[in-house]
Amino acid sequence: MDAPHGDYAFAKHLTAWLRELGGPAPHGLAKWTPAFLVNYAALWGLILGVAVLMPNRFFKPDLLSITITLGTLGFWRFGWWFTHAVRAEIYRRITWPPMRRRAQALWASGWRPRRLHIQMTTYYEEPAITRAVIGSILSQVRREGIPTSLWIGTGSAYDELVIRDYVETHGADLPAGLMDLTFVRQNQPGKRMAIGLILRGMSRRGVDPDDLVIFMDGDAVYGGDVMEKTLSMFGADPELQALTTDEEVMCYGPRWIGAWLEMRFAQRRLAMQSHALAGRVLTLTGRMSVFRARYIVDEKFIRTIEADHLDHWLWGRFRFLSGDDKSTWYHLLSKRAKMTYVPDATVYTIEVIKGSGMERMVQNFRRWSGNMLRNGARAIALGPRAMPFFIWWCIVDQRIAMWTMMVSPLLAVFATMIDPIYFWNVLIWLVASRLVLSTVLYTYARKPDLTWPFILYFNQFINAGVKIYMIFHLSKQKWSNRGNQSAGEGTGWKERFALFQLFTVASVFVTGLAVYAGVLPSP
Repeated sequence: MDAPHGDYAFAKHLTAWLRELGGPAPHGLAKWTPAFLVNYAALWGLILGVAVLMPNRFFKPDLLSITITLGTLGFWRFGWWFTHAVRAEIYRRITWPPMRRRAQALWASGWRPRRLHIQMTTYYEEPAITRAVIGSILSQVRREGIPTSLWIGTGSAYDELVIRDYVETHGADLPAGLMDLTFVRQNQPGKRMAIGLILRGMSRRGVDPDDLVIFMDGDAVYGGDVMEKTLSMFGADPELQALTTDEEVMCYGPRWIGAWLEMRFAQRRLAMQSHALAGRVLTLTGRMSVFRARYIVDEKFIRTIEADHLDHWLWGRFRFLSGDDKSTWYHLLSKRAKMTYVPDATVYTIEVIKGSGMERMVQNFRRWSGNMLRNGARAIALGPRAMPFFIWWCIVDQRIAMWTMMVSPLLAVFATMIDPIYFWNVLIWLVASRLVLSTVLYTYARKPDLTWPFILYFNQFINAGVKIYMIFHLSKQKWSNRGNQSAGEGTGWKERFALFQLFTVASVFVTGLAVYAGVLPSP
């Protein structure tokens, strides 16, 4: 769905969509519609029919070693995936409900934080989106009555005028002193510098260690009771230092990329709940996370946000362009701070895709994968004693999975060179297995989508390829938002050497699998 033309039409459609998403999630036949169930059953019927009619080459003697390898990898990867699914269910059904009851009882008794600080960055955002975001903040402040300082980092007067006009018009009824608004115009490019300037402003004004600070982006709209459900968690758990919330995506762009993002957010819900069972998460999402202020105004934390960097043997010292959420996460992880995920507080993320959807998808993978790889190595270096072992192993597994994901398609290609029917056997397995995984993901989505099994495999394959490329190009960074920033692009000897490394490792990887499959003779 493309964004409606004109500010009024966009705002009208956005308001209606937010109202729809803010209502009860569909259940029963409203979610599992008869049309979906018929198509779902037909897809399973097609899979089973082809499986019965197609000759089975999995146990052919000259292909058995490939089948054993694919089976072993499948058992490991899917076993790990279902471990996450089981942990997520334990968190959702057993661990989370008493946490929510304690926080709710405390809130009902009248507990409130002394003061709330909201830091938000925005950069030439669509006015309709900005008004929806600020409107949701004003609504929450009005509802909860918590003294709030709203700090907004901007790069120009464009966003400031939109926000000031909206606040003056729609926030005039707020009691005096309930909310103050401060604009921080950044004097250096990049979201990180904007956040750093805001945090320095907070520090100079004075922040109590137990004040709460919300980090959010300028395209994240609060659900109806986000403040109550998130802030109360800190009162109920004095050890809690940070949390992140559920997210729902609203995509204006190609339908397929909207389905991809919806699937990614369903995966996020499952993974976040699995990680939260260990008292940590793997990222404190920049779209909406809440922190206890004691670490936030620390000079080391601020410098981490402003100038986080990596010393690399080839690329030297280079600063991180994006990934401020990973930097905050790493800083708190190194402090052994407790973190959690709040599944019943939803923030609505608004994505406006302009231009090529495929290019945007690859850029997102490149940004996310680069942030993960740059921070993952040093998080692993902290060791399993600095965090629950499960969380440490999740970080290690991220680096292993990008290679194991490439084994299956390559072995399938080599096996097809020996017997073309093997390709169809593997294809049946891929569709059936991804349909099973998608069936689990459907329980974490507002509505099921039969394109997910195919998008899921495509997502995994492209993501693994981008990660392998990025591990040899850690300094390369590109971000379409915030002025289309880029860093680390070049054609010098370092770039040529990185490509040589990539080509060498990929060649050895492919050749080794070809020898194992019997397509090439053993040396």
